[in-house]
Amino acid sequence: MDRAKPYAISKREVWNAYKRVRANQGAAGVDGQTIADFEADLSNNLYKLWNLLSSGSYFPPPVRRVDIPKSDGKTRPLGIPTVADRIAQMVVKHHLEPRVEPSFHPDSYGYRPR
Repeated sequence: MDRAKPYAISKREVWNAYKRVRANQGAAGVDGQTIADFEADLSNNLYKLWNLLSSGSYFPPPVRRVDIPKSDGKTRPLGIPTVADRIAQMVVKHHLEPRVEPSFHPDSYGYRPR
């Protein structure tokens, strides 16, 4: 291996992903950490996340399950990832979407942007 980090993920990409996650807000994950809590040690948290992602050693934590009521009286499960995991997902989305998007059929709309 000729590089210290096997994945070319810049700190700027992690920062941009954080800004998008922050704009979306969202509830705390299984760790109970809110966006405000994450921001209390923002520099350190983003650095740790970048280091794990770029070295290939990131493993997502468990997801908090919340049951959402439906109109028929039943519920459906909703998974809420941690703040750090949402940022990691946004970094991955930023890398994969431009590569994968062209292969979709034009009439395919599920889980796609716009």
